[in-house]
Amino acid sequence: MKPSRIALVDVNNCYVSCERLMRPDLERVPMVVLSNNDGCCVARSAEVKALGVKMGTPWFHMKDLAKQHGIRAMSSNYALYGDMSRRFHAVLAQWVPPECQEIYSIDECFLDFAGQDRLDLTETGQAIRAQVKQWVGLPVSVGIGSTKTLAKFANHVGKKQPQWNGVCDLTVLSIPDRLALMDQFPVQETWGVGRRLAEQLIDLGIRTVGDLARCNPKRMRERFGVVMERTVAELQGVSCVEWQTQPPAKQQIVASRSFGGPLYTLDQIAEPVRFHMGRAAEKLRQQGGVAGRVGVLLETNRFRPQDPQYSPSRSISLPAASDDTAVLTTWAVTLLRALFKAGYRYVKAGVMLDDLRPKEMSQGSLFDSLPPERDHRRETLMAVLDRANGKWGRGTMGVGSAGVRDQKGWAMNRGMLSPCYTTNWEELRAVS
Repeated sequence: MKPSRIALVDVNNCYVSCERLMRPDLERVPMVVLSNNDGCCVARSAEVKALGVKMGTPWFHMKDLAKQHGIRAMSSNYALYGDMSRRFHAVLAQWVPPECQEIYSIDECFLDFAGQDRLDLTETGQAIRAQVKQWVGLPVSVGIGSTKTLAKFANHVGKKQPQWNGVCDLTVLSIPDRLALMDQFPVQETWGVGRRLAEQLIDLGIRTVGDLARCNPKRMRERFGVVMERTVAELQGVSCVEWQTQPPAKQQIVASRSFGGPLYTLDQIAEPVRFHMGRAAEKLRQQGGVAGRVGVLLETNRFRPQDPQYSPSRSISLPAASDDTAVLTTWAVTLLRALFKAGYRYVKAGVMLDDLRPKEMSQGSLFDSLPPERDHRRETLMAVLDRANGKWGRGTMGVGSAGVRDQKGWAMNRGMLSPCYTTNWEELRAVS
């Protein structure tokens, strides 16, 4: 039976809230959390949003505003955010059976209450908010609807309109009241409607979420495709988005990151390429897959037009699909050698794994003495590699320089990084 009472629980300003959790003195201080290399805003406190700062605003563009309003910037602390996310999802798991919880992102989770018809979902939402705040310390909002899209919209309403006190239950509203509420929000607040699509809808006179909900799904499909048809149907209370208790297997795995400073030589760039491939291969094994194609990309700084520009990428099909870090790394470095040209300031490198398939469907070469899926020694080695990196931290073990724990000159800059309060014994918060 399709879910009909769905709650979306979302952490408010997740990264900022995680930073404030360990620093109560920052509770009402305007704050932003920055992307890799302290580049752009990826999280903003309510105080910063009120100043009109948009998501993705470069930090160097905000320096004057920050000085004027006392805005505090923090580097992204992924270890802290990941640990708090695990705790958040663990608390929510107590409210429904495992098959009724869908972890949507680091700070969002769907809960299906379809089998609990007598439950007052507004009271339940408030109880969830109180428990997450008490047990984990993070503020959350709860949106409830008969479909995932309605639950997402309800969550947005609960955040934006104080009268809902953080919990909006659309299932208790009549259809006219629900549409009247939708008319208060622009169409781009619909889940899956981006800026460009919103512009097209506005040109057609569809300006609010309510306008979109009143459309004919079949007609919208003719103009925009099946995804739009499903979105409109979901807004009308017809469940079209499948429930997923396990995240779907990735069709492509990409690992890339900007360097802390420009790199100039092949040997320098080979280090991050090996490191990124180690991470990509680990993700591949986690989903039980193998890759039939490997790619590498390089980038110079397009924001420095005075520099020569060169941003190549290339991929190659493998003789036999593999999940072996050493095999994939060898091919990646081979591609890097073919791409690299001296005389450029490289600021980013990345790897891609394509043509992914389940490992049990992998077909070896006719001339293989032992097909990869039957090479138990290599499987054991990769399992040891994954366990070591899981226990002692990413990059503990790797191929070549990827397993060297010395400070890497290409590592991203995080000059305003908070301690790993919950994942490092040496950085635990001390109370005196």
